[in-house]
Amino acid sequence: MTTLEDARTPAPARLRKRFAERFGNAGARPLAFASAPGRVELAGNHTDHQGGRTISAAIDRRIYALAAPNGTDEMRVSMESFGDIALSCGDLDARESERGTSLALVRGMAAAFVRAGGRLSGFDAATCSDIPAGAGVSSSAAFEMLVGVLLRVLCDPTGAVPCDPVALALEGAQVEQAYFGKPCGVQDQLASAQGGAAAFDFAGDLPRVEPIAFDWEACGYALCLVDSRCDHSVHADEYAAVPADMRAVARRFGCERLEDVPYPVFLARLADVRAHLGDRAALRALHYFEETRRVAAQQRALESGDIEGFLEGVRQSGASSAQFLQNVSPRGDGLGARQPAMMVLALCAHLLDGRGAYRIHGGGFGGSALAFVPAEDIDAFCESMDALLGYDACLRAKVDGRGAYAERMA
Repeated sequence: MTTLEDARTPAPARLRKRFAERFGNAGARPLAFASAPGRVELAGNHTDHQGGRTISAAIDRRIYALAAPNGTDEMRVSMESFGDIALSCGDLDARESERGTSLALVRGMAAAFVRAGGRLSGFDAATCSDIPAGAGVSSSAAFEMLVGVLLRVLCDPTGAVPCDPVALALEGAQVEQAYFGKPCGVQDQLASAQGGAAAFDFAGDLPRVEPIAFDWEACGYALCLVDSRCDHSVHADEYAAVPADMRAVARRFGCERLEDVPYPVFLARLADVRAHLGDRAALRALHYFEETRRVAAQQRALESGDIEGFLEGVRQSGASSAQFLQNVSPRGDGLGARQPAMMVLALCAHLLDGRGAYRIHGGGFGGSALAFVPAEDIDAFCESMDALLGYDACLRAKVDGRGAYAERMA
């Protein structure tokens, strides 16, 4: 067991204060502490939902929770910046009216815990976070993983319910789809649950995880996320169209995902795909096939210590996402007049001037860009980027080796 001060969080006072304000003094109730990281997508853009490959890493921006049993059948969660929610342990069906809310995620993760063999009991929890919401670093996936590990430490002290990263991640992705209403893959949840940097292969029935032992601190580059200040959730329809287009192409070949379509077969029937589904769907499929092959090459580069080879893949991926996948510039207004993510990428090109690399990050259509900046230039890069955009846009990130966890407090 650990004490709150030893729990690797800068926010013990915030947690204690919020818990006391909402639920009173914990007194003799046994406390639990939980935490889960955000993540960066290092390689593989929109490949996971088609059975492809990605490389992701947990980062040193995390969400935290302090919780205790409350002796009732009610689960109550007080979230810094997101308000308070409460639900009964016996009321776990998805609700259309809750889509897109934290309540939907708690309800869904509780239902997943029960399906896995757990038995719910009421609890009080206070949360705080230093993961920016809407910036493409998977704040919702981190919250799902936080709730998943918290339920296990509070309601399953004997460890009967599976708590391995893959099981947790699959639960979270299913909840995000069925309860939250987002057609996501499982990459974000898996990166948060796993911790560190890892390559994920989604071709099989279960994701295959391969941790990558690469010294990010010594590679000569700093990771920087640049926030476009455009919450990608407002472009949910355009986001959803990406996997929908890819699935449409796969179904043209009698498959449910592109990974099951041989690339040469796709190329041989490219004219048919264009004629029946249009160029956008065909281009997105081309992106998928090249991107998932590129990820394999980038994994080999990292495993051999070849950072420059990895960064060349980042540059190619960034160009493919913008030109072929087309998930940088939203077109929902019919004009494309506002292109905040593309502006961020243009400024990355200007400031890096051929050094390092950059690409759209995550789902796209806003969110953030990920830049690999020469370590000696990171201060100047962030200062210039913030000045050009007129707000604090840069979020420096480091790879965090610890995934989602929960512990009982001393």
